[in-house]
Amino acid sequence: MNTDVFLCSNCPMTRTMATLGSKWKPIIIYTLGKKSVRFGMIHAKMGLISRKVLTQQLVELEEDGIVARQAFKELPPRVEYSLTPKGLELLPILNMMTKWNLKHNPTVEEG
Repeated sequence: MNTDVFLCSNCPMTRTMATLGSKWKPIIIYTLGKKSVRFGMIHAKMGLISRKVLTQQLVELEEDGIVARQAFKELPPRVEYSLTPKGLELLPILNMMTKWNLKHNPTVEEG
């Protein structure tokens, strides 16, 4: 019997999944793309996510340095979200995942 202990915190895949492993985070990143987007537009594009969960996921992505939040001092208040350089690095990976899915599920249209 192997007595070595696998320390998940040292595993790059475990750390990656801790950052991106929710149901919604990759979709939020993909939705933001290379532009700044207001909260309402993100919510409208994503459809089924609740406003509460979207807020929570955006906060976590901001804490991880993937999303930047910019609040404008206007009435009514306006907040826009965009990807940081760190977040932009994820776009090619997510695009490759999308291409993989389309290759293996050709009857499903890209949304």
